[in-house]
Amino acid sequence: MAIILRLDRVMADRKMSLKELSERVGVANVNLSKLKTGKVNAIRFSTLEAICDVLDCQPGDILEYKRDEEE
Repeated sequence: MAIILRLDRVMADRKMSLKELSERVGVANVNLSKLKTGKVNAIRFSTLEAICDVLDCQPGDILEYKRDEEE
């Protein structure tokens, strides 16, 4: 996967649990868990915006693009 999710790192830096983030963002805990573990194919901009607002971060702090190396 070329997109790397860093939500767990940002949450750890902010000392915020998944439960607290879920409550403050207004997204189901299970959906944030899937996002945290990279088991999603898409994220709504409104959800990304809410996560960034609660964690006081930029989208680039959570998402990283890594080009696949050709073999």
